Amino acid sequence: MFSKGNLAVICWLWRSMRKLFLLLSLLLSHAAHLEGKKDNQFIWKPGPWGRCTGDCGPGGVQSRALWCFHLEGWTGHLSNCDENNRPPKERSCFRVCDWHSDLFQWEVSDWHHCVLVPSNLGQAKPRTAECVTAQHGLQHRTVRCIQKLNRTVVVNEICEHFAPQPPTEQACLIPCPRDCVVSEFSQWSECSRGCERQLQHRIRAAISPPLYGGSQCPNLTESRACDTPMSCPLGEEEYTFSLKVGPWSKCRLPHLKEINLSGRTVLDFSSDSKERVTFRHQSYKPHHHPKPWDLEIGYQTRQVWCTRSDGRNAVLSLCMQDSFPLTVQSCIMPKDCETTEWSSWSPCSKTCRSESLSPGFRSRSRKVKHVAIGGGKECPELLEKEACIVEELLQPCHRYSWRTSEWKECQVSLLLEQQDPRWHVTGPVCGGGIQTRDVYCAQSIPASTIQKTKEVSRPVKKTLCLGPAPSASQLCNIPCSTDCIVSSWSDWGLCIHENCRDPQGRKGFRMRRRHVLMESTGSAGHCPHLVESIPCEDPMCYRWLVSEGICIPDHGKCGLGHRVLKAICQNDQGEDVSGSLCPASPPPERMACEIPCRMDCVLSEWTEWSSCSQSCSNKNSDGKQTRSRTILALAGEGGKPCPPSQALQEYRSCNDHSCMQLYWETLPWGPCSEDALVTALNATIGWNGEATCGVGIQTRRAFCVKSHVGQVMTKRCPDSTRPETVRPCLLPCKKDCIVTAFSEWTPCPRSCQPGNATVKQSRYRIIIQEAANGGQECPDTLFEERECEDISLCPMYRWKPQKWSPCILVPESVRQGIMGSSEPCGKGVQTRAVSCISDDNQSAEMMECLKQTNGMPPLVQECAVPCRDDCTFTVWSRFTPCSTNCETSRSRRRQLTGKSRKKEKCQDSDLYPLIETELCPCDVFISQPYGNWSDCILPESRRESQRGFRIQGDGKECGKGVRFRAIACSDKNGRPVDPSHCSSSGYVQEECVIPCPFDCKLSDWSSWGSCSSSCGIGVRIRSKWLKEKPYNGGRPCPRLDLKNQVHEAVPCYSECNQYSWVVEHWSPCKIHNELRSLRCGGGTQSRKIRCMNAADGEGGAVDNSLCNQDEIPPETQSCSLLCPSECVMSEWGPWSKCPQSCDPHSMQRRTRHLLRPPLNSRTCAEDSQVRPCLLNENCFQFQYNLTEWSTCQLSENATCGQGVRTRLLSCVRSDGKPVGVDQCEQRNLEKPQKVSIHCLVECVVNCQLSGWTAWTECSKTCGHGGRMSRTRFIIMPTQGEGRPCPTELTQQKTCPVTPCYSWVLGNWSTCKLEGGDCGEGFQIRSLSCVVHNGSISDLAISVDDALCGEMPFQDSILKQPCSVPCPGDCHLTEWSEWSTCELTCINGRSFETMGRQSRSRTFIVQSFENQDSCPQQVLETRPCTGGKCYHYTWKASLWNNNERTVWCQRSDGINVTGGCSPQARPAAIRQCNPACRKPFSYCTQGGVCGCEKGYIEIMRSNGFLDYCMKVPGSDDKKADAKNLAGKNRPVNSKIHDIFKGWSLQPLDPDGRVKIWVYGVSGGGFLIMIFLVFTSYLLCKKPKPHQSTPPQQKPLTLAYDGDLDM
Repeated sequence: MFSKGNLAVICWLWRSMRKLFLLLSLLLSHAAHLEGKKDNQFIWKPGPWGRCTGDCGPGGVQSRALWCFHLEGWTGHLSNCDENNRPPKERSCFRVCDWHSDLFQWEVSDWHHCVLVPSNLGQAKPRTAECVTAQHGLQHRTVRCIQKLNRTVVVNEICEHFAPQPPTEQACLIPCPRDCVVSEFSQWSECSRGCERQLQHRIRAAISPPLYGGSQCPNLTESRACDTPMSCPLGEEEYTFSLKVGPWSKCRLPHLKEINLSGRTVLDFSSDSKERVTFRHQSYKPHHHPKPWDLEIGYQTRQVWCTRSDGRNAVLSLCMQDSFPLTVQSCIMPKDCETTEWSSWSPCSKTCRSESLSPGFRSRSRKVKHVAIGGGKECPELLEKEACIVEELLQPCHRYSWRTSEWKECQVSLLLEQQDPRWHVTGPVCGGGIQTRDVYCAQSIPASTIQKTKEVSRPVKKTLCLGPAPSASQLCNIPCSTDCIVSSWSDWGLCIHENCRDPQGRKGFRMRRRHVLMESTGSAGHCPHLVESIPCEDPMCYRWLVSEGICIPDHGKCGLGHRVLKAICQNDQGEDVSGSLCPASPPPERMACEIPCRMDCVLSEWTEWSSCSQSCSNKNSDGKQTRSRTILALAGEGGKPCPPSQALQEYRSCNDHSCMQLYWETLPWGPCSEDALVTALNATIGWNGEATCGVGIQTRRAFCVKSHVGQVMTKRCPDSTRPETVRPCLLPCKKDCIVTAFSEWTPCPRSCQPGNATVKQSRYRIIIQEAANGGQECPDTLFEERECEDISLCPMYRWKPQKWSPCILVPESVRQGIMGSSEPCGKGVQTRAVSCISDDNQSAEMMECLKQTNGMPPLVQECAVPCRDDCTFTVWSRFTPCSTNCETSRSRRRQLTGKSRKKEKCQDSDLYPLIETELCPCDVFISQPYGNWSDCILPESRRESQRGFRIQGDGKECGKGVRFRAIACSDKNGRPVDPSHCSSSGYVQEECVIPCPFDCKLSDWSSWGSCSSSCGIGVRIRSKWLKEKPYNGGRPCPRLDLKNQVHEAVPCYSECNQYSWVVEHWSPCKIHNELRSLRCGGGTQSRKIRCMNAADGEGGAVDNSLCNQDEIPPETQSCSLLCPSECVMSEWGPWSKCPQSCDPHSMQRRTRHLLRPPLNSRTCAEDSQVRPCLLNENCFQFQYNLTEWSTCQLSENATCGQGVRTRLLSCVRSDGKPVGVDQCEQRNLEKPQKVSIHCLVECVVNCQLSGWTAWTECSKTCGHGGRMSRTRFIIMPTQGEGRPCPTELTQQKTCPVTPCYSWVLGNWSTCKLEGGDCGEGFQIRSLSCVVHNGSISDLAISVDDALCGEMPFQDSILKQPCSVPCPGDCHLTEWSEWSTCELTCINGRSFETMGRQSRSRTFIVQSFENQDSCPQQVLETRPCTGGKCYHYTWKASLWNNNERTVWCQRSDGINVTGGCSPQARPAAIRQCNPACRKPFSYCTQGGVCGCEKGYIEIMRSNGFLDYCMKVPGSDDKKADAKNLAGKNRPVNSKIHDIFKGWSLQPLDPDGRVKIWVYGVSGGGFLIMIFLVFTSYLLCKKPKPHQSTPPQQKPLTLAYDGDLDM
């Protein structure tokens, strides 16, 4: 239990908690409310769109950033903003790429007219006098970005990608405002002599309209009352009276209340009743036709009244005539053209999304139900088009791109035919040529489906592909085949076994070899055999090579001794091998020798064996070698004697083999074929990286050939050198023919076709890849054609008019009520139905006939029911027949009928002719040439050039042709007729010649000359010479020398050892002094030398001049034969080698040894020598020498394309002497890499053109001036110095002149009033068919209307209302003459190319009572050419009493009103300034104030008049009488006499002021104070009146534009 205190506390706590809870709930609800309002406090704010990225065209994408902004300006998290209102972050766009520059361009219109620059705040600029020559203006033009193909407008951003937007406005000048210029007034019209009140008038014409805001024309008419001497007595005025007819009312039907039950008509001319009534009267029947035309005939009326010459009405009886004007007539109730409702809109022409940004179009149409008749409203437009928006849901349009086939085979013959039209294939051709391919348009395949589909896209129309098409032809090259270049033969080798590894038998071969210097190229390149062999006996693969040492005596210093022999076993290649391989035992290690003693004879060592005298052995001789030795010292007493001379020489045979060499010859490799043995080697990628289909084999045949004999048995040739006959090869893949799918059939026409012509449709396909390597062949059919099915023939529609209805007059009741006559006759209308029928007489809609014809036969025509008094005639007879004579005429007749034959008026043959005559048609035609001759047109060639090319200069571009000239054919009367009457073709033609261009003609290349150097590098030259010069634009000649030749030089190389000196052994030494007993001492010896060709196998001598004369060996030399007691030394050995650097510090050494000691103790000569290595003396360096690259050398069969540039390699000694290349090779010098490279000779290609297109349609359908043309296109432009493309790619010729038939409107007739004298009438003009030659002029001749077809004009064109003014009426004058053509000019220079001329009509007031009803004056302006610049100046007459006449004159002398500047107008009245207010003064002719007669001028110092002083002796009264102002002078004139002596001299002679001047000044000041005081006192008294001279009103210089001259 709780106590009361605790309970109170608890209650208080509960109440407090409840209040706190309530407060918390309120806070939470407020927070929730704030949270709910958060959506309205954050908004999306997008950034600017970024650049368009992605695919080119409409597939691009633009993106932008998005922020969520609080209303207070700070950003929040994106989740704070409403996702439903989130703006898009990306959008599609049109990405502009560089290639779009070919598709889009800026289109700029012409500048619009220059308009004045508006002033600030949009207020009109007031016209001020500031304008001197011109005002500033602006002119604008339209600039828009368009797509080139279909001229549709796209967004400007696309074009701005390539070029900045051209300016759309520019400053310009507008001439100052020009007021209307009018001529002088004419003379006043004459007044008649009557006494009635009359008006006379004068008029003027507008010469130039107001321009650039100038003032409008003033009134062109002025009227005034005639000065009559006396007015007419009352009632005796002379008036004329005229019958005036009013205009016809609108056509209406009779109202019901006009006819009562008894048939009497009650007239009611009200027009507000809508009730219609059907009459049953005989002469008025409702004219109902079957639909579509219901014609209703009503009537119309007009009022007739009598007017007096003063413009007032008079009693009708005063104007009565014999025949009263018609006041009621029949008419056709007007009906507007009625059309059907609009059809529904056609589907949008754009059914897909494409790169083009242009919208699609849709259309709807309506048909004519009723044509307009009776002047009703004409038919509105029957076809309506509007752009339709392309929905984004549409599928993307197909994209199309250019495709090409493979390049076809390279055709060299095309270029060779250009250079020589008579060229024909004589063998394999190579070098530059032309190859072609097919270019077609196909649908682009999306990248995702390219690998899935194997079908080649079918070709479509080429217009669907945008951008330039790929080239359909290009230059190509067929590699020329070249043979191998091989080295010279090596020496014959030793006799060896065929196979040293397996030696068999005693038969062997000796071989010689050569190697390939440059490989062959091309499929036909050939390499000769590289190995030749000859059979031999006792072959040895291994031999001992023995080297001998010096002779060493066995005992003592001379006598018998021995030489040490060193033997090495070598193989046939000269390589050291093991001695066990040599078949024989090694030679002994020692060999006996002998050293001469002191008294012995001393002999030299044997020389080397000479070269063999022959390279092979023949029947007549064998080869020989020799060697020799000489006696160095004679024997002494007791010494060993010298051998005989025969023992000093040795001979041996050499090259005893036959001259018949054996070698292997091969045939070319066969094709690569499959072989089961090499299937394991199959591969997919070839050695050269190309796709292949496995490995095959190639075979060839090898056979043994004996030189000079031919093929022999295979075993005669060594099998080891047999070339291979089988080799692996890469099998090329089979290539099947690939063709496109057939194109779509060309569409058959949807609309009907006229006549019975068969229409065909076709389709085609294109070969993409030709078959190769045994692949599937191409199909035979590439083009198919078939006739279109279900082609409907266009039905021919024509109008079928019915017979005319009887002539319908005004209803009798109406006629009697108005005219009071009952005879049913006079003018009426008749109608007929016209229906549209097809050629099978079936009815059709009116639209069908309206489409096929120009107009429609008339439905209504006027007619007449003859009255009793009218003349009646029979129908015209037929025309009489014509004879064959062209001068004859034909006629037709009619006769009067009934009572008309007795009426006198009907007998008038001028009014009523009874005979009509016309000339007979004549079949004589006259032809006359028209226009210029056409271009010379060559006959079409039946033969197409290869691959569809037409090559300029191949016989189709020059030679004999025909040129045409059109003829205009006319009949004898000068009417143009169809040219087929004069010529079957419509042309006259004559032969013409287009001169053929002739190229520069050179001879063939001469053969190469010999090399200019016999050793090392030289030059070979060949040349061409001029045969014929070019003319008629032929290909020019190359640069020729003075002898009209062109040369070609290439480097050449001659082996330096080709021609060498060959020496025989020296003869024995011939002692000079033979008397000496010992026969020793000095002497001479000789030898034979000859020049030999190393390449000659026979070893024959050649002329000595071929060998180097600088190196000719000596034929004689001094020698010595030592005596027995002298020391004998051996021959010097060779010098040791110098280092390659030829260092002068290094030494060169040679030695010799003692052969026989001297008899006494005398020392022997030195046994060694040294010398320094001096460059270019005894030491030489060697280097390779390269020539420059030669010109590009082609094969003999090629004229251009791929060739070879070569350079030659030689070896040169440091002293400049060329030596053999082996000298450089022995020193292992670095050899240059390339001595030949491929090069390209540009092909000279003449311009290649397509064939001519078909002739276009004539530019005009008939008449003169029509032209038709044909064009051709450049397939391949000129390459190099080829014959250029002709400038004439388009040919034109005049069309045959066919006659034109046109409807021509005649001149308006005079206003016909139908019985009245004046008032409202109508004018008519005729519509006639004329024949002409294209321009309707005075020469147009009328012909039968049937030649022009249906009349295209409505009746409103042939008839118009007019009026003839009655006497007293205010009426317009006729048009004035056109003014001369005037240009708008600034400072005398034309501002525009077209001028303008004006004419005007003004009104003439004949009675003041009618002047309020006068029409407005009319101004008409038209442009003109050949205008002149005129300027306007103010002219003035001489002054006369301070007045003169001022007028404006044009530069051609015409006085005008307007044109001159009002601000520059000179004054017409002269006034003095200041005005002459002094007594007795007036304004003189000179414009200054002077005094009257009897007074003298007293002048101030500034030249103005001070006052007039009376001349003494003159009469005052007379002076007062002359000037009214003299009576009121306030001062007596005697005062002048008082001051006369000094008043004019205020200064002393020395220039000082006189005393009286000071006195007068002081007195004047006192008098002034007195007068002021007096005036104050007397201010209430009236001032006495003073009369002043009347002030002249100044002349206002404002120009009101209407000054009379």
